[in-house]
Parts: sequence; structure tokens; C-alpha cells
Amino acid sequence: MTTRMTENGVSSCRKAGSEQFEKFQTGIGRRKCTRVQYDYRASDGELFSCVAPTLEDCRRKRDGWLSEKGRKEAQR
Repeated sequence: MTTRMTENGVSSCRKAGSEQFEKFQTGIGRRKCTRVQYDYRASDGELFSCVAPTLEDCRRKRDGWLSEKGRKEAQR
């Protein structure tokens, strides 16, 4: 799969707090599904990446990841 979100297989999302997303289709025969590939670079430089049916679903997963990450850091 060719993507503009990667350079040599590595995410091109480099700036902290930035997000990138790209829609693609997958499926066999007539059954096609549209999916969104999503990358988000956190303020500490950690990369979150996921694939979901919609951009809103991706952002919901990102928000859950950020809140879980905040809980873990608060426990330290």
C-alpha cells in the first residue's frame, strides 16, 4: 500500500501535538470497506497510531490513549 504518511516505512508525523490521517479501502471482491489510518505525535514525542472505520473513532481511541497515559504518569 502506497501512503503519503510514511517515508521508508516510518511515520512522517514528527511535530509534537500534530496528527495525520489518510483514508483507504480494503476488501475482497465487491465487499469494500473504507478505513482511516491515523497517526498522532504526543507532546513527549511518543507516537500513537491506529486504524478505524472513521476519523472520529480514531480520535476517540487517541483520547483514551492520552487519558490512560496521563493516569500512568500520575502514578509515578
